[in-house]
Amino acid sequence: MHQRRRIMSRFALLAVVLTGLLAVAASQAFAQGSGKLIVVITPSHSNQFFKAEADAAVAKAQELGYQTKSLVHNDDPSLQLQEVETAISSKAAAIVMDNAGADASIAAVKKAEAANIPVFLIDREINANGIAQAQIVSNNYQCATAAATEFAKLVNYKGNYVELVGLATDTNAQTRSKGFHSILDQIPTLKMVAQQSADWDQTKAYNIMQSIIQAHPDIVGVVSGNDTMALGASAALKNANMNNVVVVGIDGNPDVVAQIKAGGIIKATGLQQATKLAQMAVEEANTYITTGSTGKPEKQQVECVLVTKQNADQVRTGGFGMK
Repeated sequence: MHQRRRIMSRFALLAVVLTGLLAVAASQAFAQGSGKLIVVITPSHSNQFFKAEADAAVAKAQELGYQTKSLVHNDDPSLQLQEVETAISSKAAAIVMDNAGADASIAAVKKAEAANIPVFLIDREINANGIAQAQIVSNNYQCATAAATEFAKLVNYKGNYVELVGLATDTNAQTRSKGFHSILDQIPTLKMVAQQSADWDQTKAYNIMQSIIQAHPDIVGVVSGNDTMALGASAALKNANMNNVVVVGIDGNPDVVAQIKAGGIIKATGLQQATKLAQMAVEEANTYITTGSTGKPEKQQVECVLVTKQNADQVRTGGFGMK
């Protein structure tokens, strides 16, 4: 009986200690953020990439004890400016933003800077230095060269192919296209027969691809500036019973990873670590808020990971990052 009481007492003591430790951990996290506000601004969450980065930023900020507000600008610079003004009026401690255009977003970042609110850009850079505290992006050129190298191998280094390009105002679209061509233009037996912008959009890519198929039924492959457009292209090809055409993309979208695993039309993607970009931005914002400096350079790049059937199982659930 006495032994049983001693055991119960030990369990009770352990419970008290664990409760105390959890309370201390929670209070330390809150002390870091002190309940201050971090505003997260991204393009539309209808694109899984942008939803993943926004969710990761919000989760990391809340883990560090911050309040959060998540907004979307839908690639509209005017709406983005309004949202930055909302962050200013809300006395935000920092803004984490995937911007609405390399040139069009400069005014919004300057406005936040003038209000002494640090801005941490993710995924897309702006064409200005020294006004954002950080610009943390994927190494888009490396991502595209890896995807293009795999594409060339998959089509046996010969045949006609198509390129789908992203939003014209997005520097990532241009960088990725240059990366593709740095590899593919060196192979004389590969010929690009069509190059069109689908603005990162799946439906636009589907419609464009249907037209291209009519004009060029002999294509062997498609290189796509992102996975969303790759999904549109693959759907159009499947509907045309062109299942042997090879499609590669960039992003690490979970639907694309599923296709790769299943041996679908999409064979590879250059996975951008969107969740890592967002978490890095929030961690650096926290460091800046608490110390006055990030301790890091403004321009930072995160390497992409080429995902094929061989390593698709290593992609995290939800995509856009590795396990």
